[in-house]
Amino acid sequence: MPNIFYFSAMQEDFLHYIWKYRKFQIHNLVTVWGEAVTVLSVGEHNFNAGPDFFNAQIKISEQLWAGNVEIHVKSSDWFLHNHEQDPAYDNVILHVVWEHDTEIFRKDNTPIPTLALKDFVDVEVLKNYSKLFAKQNQWINCEKEFAAIDPFVFSHWKERLFFERLERKSNEIRALLKASKNDWEAVLFVMMAKNFGLKVNGEAFLSMARSIDFSVVRKNQANLLSLEALFFGQAGLLNENLEEVYYNTLKNEYCFLKQKFNLENKQVMPMQFFRLRPPNFPTIRLSQLANLYHQNPNLFSKVNEVKNLEGFYEIFSIATSEYWKTHYTFRKISKASRKILTKSFIDLLVINTVLPLKLSYAKQKGEEVSEFIIEVATAMASEKNSVVEAFKKLKAASSSAFDSQSLIQLKTMYCDKSKCLQCAIGNQLLAK
Repeated sequence: MPNIFYFSAMQEDFLHYIWKYRKFQIHNLVTVWGEAVTVLSVGEHNFNAGPDFFNAQIKISEQLWAGNVEIHVKSSDWFLHNHEQDPAYDNVILHVVWEHDTEIFRKDNTPIPTLALKDFVDVEVLKNYSKLFAKQNQWINCEKEFAAIDPFVFSHWKERLFFERLERKSNEIRALLKASKNDWEAVLFVMMAKNFGLKVNGEAFLSMARSIDFSVVRKNQANLLSLEALFFGQAGLLNENLEEVYYNTLKNEYCFLKQKFNLENKQVMPMQFFRLRPPNFPTIRLSQLANLYHQNPNLFSKVNEVKNLEGFYEIFSIATSEYWKTHYTFRKISKASRKILTKSFIDLLVINTVLPLKLSYAKQKGEEVSEFIIEVATAMASEKNSVVEAFKKLKAASSSAFDSQSLIQLKTMYCDKSKCLQCAIGNQLLAK
């Protein structure tokens, strides 16, 4: 049979796809014992431990069954996975396999009907599957077919991808909320600090923020010098002996704060300057972060009230303190510049910090903010990176941050992991 040619490439997740979307002959199905099978409901796909599909409804001969379905490439995989010893599989009413190579039994030794799909799947479905995964030096599996994807399908899939990317941060947010006793302002501070550090210093900024109880930030917000001393000191940037007035002023202030609040920074990661453009030096970003909190008490409440993207630009229109207008480091004077946060940097803060928090907060309150989030993300310029540029070559235009975030999620969470069977694009290609 032509189907056998594709067996060597058969994967269990493809069998899940075939079963879930009924990509098999619906009529004239029979078990390996020759009993007629009618699939009334394939059941609910289970992505956790236990049988693969719950609450299926299957008619075998004249008997109607309601229960679970387990799927394997070979029947013998049932014993390979020790299902015969697991009571979670006692309610399996049908074993769906690609190739039947042995009889299988429940824990009580009763036989389970088996359906071998290789006898009932159209060869075109297998050809599409084989073609999609026959990747040879391609950037993504479907790059040759990508330009032909239905725009309607792609548009709806991008929205799903965009919110998936936002929700990935929900676990981190929940952990931070628990640690801060549900203090949203404190959670915002930690996440904001991480993103001020960008990719190179993100983890270092995060460790600095976590080393400070947010109550200490609150108590010193009215004094910009104190905030800078707090951040620079905890970041380990005040440990030298320099003949520099502002440096020593910060150092003395930090010594006072360290003793007053019993501060500790042994777990804070070192800050990196190497290969960074001067505007991204940690000295500049820490001063801007201090200025942000100096000028905006109750920052979380403030950003939560914003009605559009311009409102975010207004809040985050922050510069450094006076000293840093003529410095990038403590050791050298530079040409005077205001060093204000750029729109592109603010966009990164909004997309990576503010919007994920706003979504999590709205969920906790039972409120709906999806339209607002899409509106803001669509109003922001597209990010410029290698992923977005590569998709543009495949005719996937990216005109906003909504698009670029969706494309990054698609590449990192689906294409790179060959999760074509869970992707709307892959599903459309397989359905041709």
